[in-house]
Formats: sequence, structure tokens, C-alpha cells
Amino acid sequence: MGDSTYSYSYVEKKNEDNNSNHSGGQGKPKRVKKSHPVRNTLLIVFVLLLLAICDMACVVTEEDEYTLIKRFGKVERVVSTSGLSFKIPFLETEIKLDREVLLYDLKESDVITLDKKTMVADSYILWQIVDPRLYVQTLNSRSEAESRLNTIVYNSLKNVISSMNQFDVISGRGGVLDAAIMENIGDGLSRYGIALVSVQTKHLDLPDDNKNAVYDRMISERNNIAATFTAQGASEAKKIRNQTDNEIAIKLSQAAAEAEKTIAAGEAEYMRILASAYADEKRSDFYTFVRALDAAKIMMQGKDKTLILAPDSPIAQIFGTIE
Repeated sequence: MGDSTYSYSYVEKKNEDNNSNHSGGQGKPKRVKKSHPVRNTLLIVFVLLLLAICDMACVVTEEDEYTLIKRFGKVERVVSTSGLSFKIPFLETEIKLDREVLLYDLKESDVITLDKKTMVADSYILWQIVDPRLYVQTLNSRSEAESRLNTIVYNSLKNVISSMNQFDVISGRGGVLDAAIMENIGDGLSRYGIALVSVQTKHLDLPDDNKNAVYDRMISERNNIAATFTAQGASEAKKIRNQTDNEIAIKLSQAAAEAEKTIAAGEAEYMRILASAYADEKRSDFYTFVRALDAAKIMMQGKDKTLILAPDSPIAQIFGTIE
């Protein structure tokens, strides 16, 4: 094998030995190896061609991509795992597709609500290729896929907002509107091998020409609602105050009745004690005399200390009985 790149020739070798002179100076022919440039070049070209074919046969799939192997325009197999795979050079070709979640930003567009109010919507889409074979068969490129997404999502956005009042649309910006759009689309993108991950509304506002008028109307409505709540609160507060006043009046009346009962019981006990203290006639007369003195003392007020009594006066009769 090694001799195929060389040619050989025969040359005469002079014998420096003395015996060679005796033989007439003729040496024995020797076989000499000579390199062949054409064959070496062909070998190098063959090796390079073999390396190029091996390189064309190797397919490297990254973690975030799909590799589709096509033969004569038909998808033969799909490589969805990262690593090294192989294809037949010159017969098979490869196509790379993104396996990660992709972002598409929709253009701002005008939509009309159920109550015929115009709003400006600005949204974006998160989508992903889930069936690469079907994706390639139905869509030619990513730009065509984004065009389909734009049409489908915009129509869904328009349908959802057109079925809601402007107030409900503004109130639903916390995720309710996006969920309604996703539900409206459903699995309509599955026929393209695409999955819709999320639809998010970046900006949903009123046109500049009627924004102030709508804001003023909304403020007026909120003020009316606040006034209604205030009136209801005042009415409830009045009911509570009246109920509390009635309960206080009832408790005060009950307390006064209990106090009168206690006073009456005390006075009765007082009279009983007095009656028992002055049960005999001497003590009774003394008590009557003391009470007459108290009455006279009360009548003898002012500068004039003279007490004039009629003979038939009870006090005069008491004093008259004193011996």
C-alpha cells in the first residue's frame, strides 16, 4: 500500500572496492524509491472529501431547538433531544426550529365595546412550537406563523371586547380579559402545531379625544355611589342611635323604679323603727313634743322671733299639755 505512491528506477553503482576495478568498472544496478506527486495530491483530496462528507453527515441539535431531517422535501424524522445525530449527505437536509417559548408583539389596534365605545388595545403573545412536523407542513416560516397568530388573536380580542361594556373591560384588566381571550381562542392553533402559552394586555386605554369625558363620567358615577353609601350609613347610624336611646331610657326607668322601691322600703323600715321606739304613751308624747318644737323652729325664721299661735292650734295644744 505504501509503495503505490512511489515509482522505482534502476541506477548503476560504482564499486569503490579494488575488485570492482578488475571487473571493468561496472556496478550492480540498485532499485531507488521516488515519490509520485499526482498520487499524493489525489490522496489528500480524497481525505479532505471524506472529512467533508462526515461533517455533512453530522447534525448537532441544541437544547432549545428542534432538528427536522428532510429527504426530497419530505420530513423523515424529527430530533427533539439535544445531542449528535446523523443524516445522509446530499440526500437529506436539515431544518432548525425554535423549541423555546417565543414572543410576538401585536400592533396597537382600535376595538369597540358593547356600548359602542372605542378603546385602544396593545397586547403581546407567548407561543411555542409543540408539533414541528405539523408546523412545517402547514406553515412555511416563522413570519407566516406570526401572521396567523396576529390574525387569530386580534379577532379573538375584538370578539371578547365587543361583548363587554367599557366599564367591564377596564375592570377586567387584572387578568380576566386575558383569560377570556385565551378561552375564546381555545385549541384553534393546534392545527398548525402551535400552542398558545399566554396572551397579555400591555396597554388598554381610551382614545385621547374622549378620554377626559369618560373619566369625568366615571368620577361622577363614583361620587353618586359614594353618596348612596354615605346616606345608607347615616340611616343605619340613626337607627342604631334611636335603638340605643330607647334602651337607655328603658334602663333609666327601670333603675328609677328600683330606686323608688328601695326608698319606700327604707321609709317603711324607718317608720317601723320609730313606731317601735315610741310604742308606749310617754315616748309617744315626747316624740309629739319634739316634732312640735321642730315645726315651731321652722316657723320662727327671719328677724321676728315671736311665735303667735291660736288657742286651737295643734302646736299650741301640744305646748298647753306640758305640765
